[in-house]
Amino acid sequence: MARDPRELDGAWTRFQRHEFPDPAPDLAPFVAGYWAVSWDYDTPYRQKIAPYPQVHLTVRPGAEPEVHGVSRRHVVRVLEGTGRVVGAAFRPGAFRAFLDGPVSALTDRTVPAGSVPGLRGRPDEPVDASSLESWLRSLLPGTEPPEGGREAGDAVALAAADRSIGRVDQLADATGSSVRRLQRLFAEHVGVGPKWVIRRYRLHEVTERMAAGDAIDWAGLAADLGYTDQPHLVRDVTGLFGEPPTHYARRYPGR
Repeated sequence: MARDPRELDGAWTRFQRHEFPDPAPDLAPFVAGYWAVSWDYDTPYRQKIAPYPQVHLTVRPGAEPEVHGVSRRHVVRVLEGTGRVVGAAFRPGAFRAFLDGPVSALTDRTVPAGSVPGLRGRPDEPVDASSLESWLRSLLPGTEPPEGGREAGDAVALAAADRSIGRVDQLADATGSSVRRLQRLFAEHVGVGPKWVIRRYRLHEVTERMAAGDAIDWAGLAADLGYTDQPHLVRDVTGLFGEPPTHYARRYPGR
């Protein structure tokens, strides 16, 4: 099947407008950032969304807010006509404060915000980052996430920042924890395991390098990340980002 030319060489930027407001200081311990996407398409467009270890809260005009747990694979949203959605991306480990159970209960799921114990009501219309933030401020369960959430969030941040970390035991050593304890913390406060998080960030770095036109030593990378062979690595990239690595790179101008 021929690819939609609107997804190649950055062409999608002609049909979408993205905004990324920062959270206020009192919300920053919980919210990594806000985002808003507006679009205008004559015919339906399949938008591939790469996963991150973050819970998202989204609001569309006139619709009930929704909570999106961490997705372990790419998600496809069909954009058609004109529309807009505003969202908040929570820091890894922070959303547990709004729940009465582990964040892993939301993994790969989208639920109405009203079904989440800590989310009551909805933001004022018209919905934008400011009204979303005001609503969240009224719901804050404290000044910062619980201790376990902060610890898990710090471990996620380290996995993202330290490119030498390719395995869970390396992350456990770097955080002064054990593999089993990290696994429990991540299930409770992040929603996915530390192995998934580490591979997610390392594979994201691969796509960034491909977008920049860098050559990739696939066999060496597979060994570094603990894969048994190169095809397994390529399969994971395809599962996460929705297309083979060479296809993904073509989304960027000049590749």
